Amino acid sequence: MTSLVMADHDGANLSPATLNAVTAALAFGDGIDVLVAGDACRAVAEAAAAVAGIARVRLAEDAAYDHLLAEAVAPLVVSLAPDYGAILFPATTTGKNLAPRVAALLDVAQISDVTEIVTPDTFVRPIYAGNAMATVQSSDAIKVMTIRGTAFPAAGGGGSAAIEPVAAAE
Repeated sequence: MTSLVMADHDGANLSPATLNAVTAALAFGDGIDVLVAGDACRAVAEAAAAVAGIARVRLAEDAAYDHLLAEAVAPLVVSLAPDYGAILFPATTTGKNLAPRVAALLDVAQISDVTEIVTPDTFVRPIYAGNAMATVQSSDAIKVMTIRGTAFPAAGGGGSAAIEPVAAAE
């Protein structure tokens, strides 16, 4: 199943948490795409294209995506969702803002703070303020999850993914 990782960035630099989400996406196999949304963020897309394991970088440049507000970016992610079996967000402020909105629009459950991917439909996540770990299973066609960065190593460099422009969602 192909996975989509939502890139977290500041407009110029790729967030390190995105590299952890890429490593988590490797557990799904079949290729990883990264979505870079923003305004004038080609440098971020180029940085993502250089990450090992990335098959394709999907670049959505529009002023509406400048601050990665969930109200603007979620419809874009949802428009791309049918191509993917899993959509991963770094468990950052941006990812935790976007993931629930995307999950709701897709009418699927969101799986928060994943610390381990056991199988493509079984995940480990903390509960009770991190005092216990729960193994959860999802039968949703598209898995939407936030990835706890400290649980996965950062993906390395050496990639050469193609950058593909994506039209803004309406």
